[in-house]
Amino acid sequence: MPPFAIVHCTVDDGPALARNNMSAFWTDPTWVLIWRGKTLDYVVTQASRRMPQNLLTDTSQRRHQKAVDVNSGDVVGYMRWILPDTSTETPDDMWPAAKVPSVNVNRAREAKREFDAADWSWDHALDKLDEPLTKMKTQLMKQKKYLCLDYLAVHPDHRGQGIATMLVESGIKEAEKMGLDIFVLAFKAGLGVYKRVGFKLLDQIIQDDSKYGGKGEYGAYFLAKECEK
Repeated sequence: MPPFAIVHCTVDDGPALARNNMSAFWTDPTWVLIWRGKTLDYVVTQASRRMPQNLLTDTSQRRHQKAVDVNSGDVVGYMRWILPDTSTETPDDMWPAAKVPSVNVNRAREAKREFDAADWSWDHALDKLDEPLTKMKTQLMKQKKYLCLDYLAVHPDHRGQGIATMLVESGIKEAEKMGLDIFVLAFKAGLGVYKRVGFKLLDQIIQDDSKYGGKGEYGAYFLAKECEK
């Protein structure tokens, strides 16, 4: 049996996903800058309060997967996908296995209350770095209907074990079934993974983040994967 399995997410996965995701991004020196004065544990706690609502948001278009250690049951990776608008198929019929199951009204209300009560305030000075990235992503994604790889996070304790590749390849298989190519806005940490599985660089933007306390190079890479149809 392989050590890791790729499975769908549920609302109850919120705390485990928050720990995985925040720990992963805490290794990015530029990302850490937006959380000045806050610790990783604090951000994880607040993300845990928000995650159930995030999983229940836009369930018609979003698809979620987690990588699990089959021996311990620990969540060691996570990926979010966004389906394109399409007139040929209703979104609910596309990749149903990765859709988050619905919950009852009381659970949904609880998720919304916790989301609203969480402290998710960060230093918005760095937002200026993301403005050209958003503009470029919008321009590139207008060229065709893509399955968008929106979020990838592997816990730092489990990197180098093929988990990111497993997650991406599972999405490639689904994209092939749907007849879609894949688009991703990547940062340096994930660039190697995408290139290894056949993504091609469309464009890139490198910015100097030193005036915000960064190391001087904030790189964003726009890639696409042509899938067999």
